Amino acid sequence: MNYFYFLSFLTLLLAGINNRLSAQEQQETPTRLLRIYEDNDFMNVRGQNTDDAYTAGTRIELFYTKKKQSRFSLDRVLPKAGDSSVNTFGWGVMQLIFTPDDIGDPAYQPNDYPWSGALAATHTLYSYNPQKKYDFQTELVLGVVGPASLAEPTQKFVHRIMDFEQPQGWDHQFRNALLLNINFTAEKQLAALGHTVEVIGGSQVYFGSMQNSIAVYPLIRIGKLRPYFNGFFSQYTGSGRYAGGSKRRSRLQAYFVLKPQTELVFTNALLQGGLFSTNPNLKEGKGGPSTTVVPPGSVSETPQPYHDLRCVNYSISYGAVVSAGNFGVSFTQTTASSMLKGLYSHDVENLSIYFAW
Repeated sequence: MNYFYFLSFLTLLLAGINNRLSAQEQQETPTRLLRIYEDNDFMNVRGQNTDDAYTAGTRIELFYTKKKQSRFSLDRVLPKAGDSSVNTFGWGVMQLIFTPDDIGDPAYQPNDYPWSGALAATHTLYSYNPQKKYDFQTELVLGVVGPASLAEPTQKFVHRIMDFEQPQGWDHQFRNALLLNINFTAEKQLAALGHTVEVIGGSQVYFGSMQNSIAVYPLIRIGKLRPYFNGFFSQYTGSGRYAGGSKRRSRLQAYFVLKPQTELVFTNALLQGGLFSTNPNLKEGKGGPSTTVVPPGSVSETPQPYHDLRCVNYSISYGAVVSAGNFGVSFTQTTASSMLKGLYSHDVENLSIYFAW
């Protein structure tokens, strides 16, 4: 459990602000968008609330558009979707938390997910081509895994104020290590039916010391929606004009999303430890992790490593997006296969709030 109640309050607050702004005529398309994004396995639409595996992920990001070409040298080299692309830049911070199922057990639990956390800053460019119906999304990540991620004090603070069980096993988390990743996504429209149905094909590549993986997916949107490739803002807000300068407005959006995904994973620092970091529960000697020959029928006192990474993962995400004027809310649930061999599958929900101006 993390910031669910805080986000619910913030949703109502921003909705009230949006109602006041919507009463005024807005002649210009917004150039700023704030996204508050929360993954949590406690907000389960099926009622199976948990606090394990990938248990929480929080992101706060500010997105913006520019009328002139960026002077920031890094932005100039990031891939764009052609000369007519709608480019959205962003800066943000995120925190990710993994825990085993029994958070009240202070002992090392090698047969479950590790105690692990990451804290990172992000810089993004989402570039959409509304004519050719494709996009490039680039995300640069710089952060740390280990105690410096502040995952332990964050979870303990939230559990204390919500009167939940206090986590006891954070002494077993991986040591500090630097995270540096480049994440790239490419999407292309495959089919569409007016402004009610869109089918989009996508692929992702993650490269760096945080995660190395490849994923493919279809993204299906059904409902009252603005064209996906009109830009990032148009997907989650209804303010401003249509592309092409039309005076007509599309203030309300309400649509369902479905996204099944297959991912090939090579490394994951949150599940295996970062580059140059170690599992503090394994005794290290000159020859590496301690190993002992154990007679048949006896119990080994030598700490065992965590389960191996599962290379092929499957997931399906589904939910809804509602937006009016400058304000939008999305809620999705993701059911995913186990990330480590021999362990359990997991459900995580996402609540995101969008406010543009």
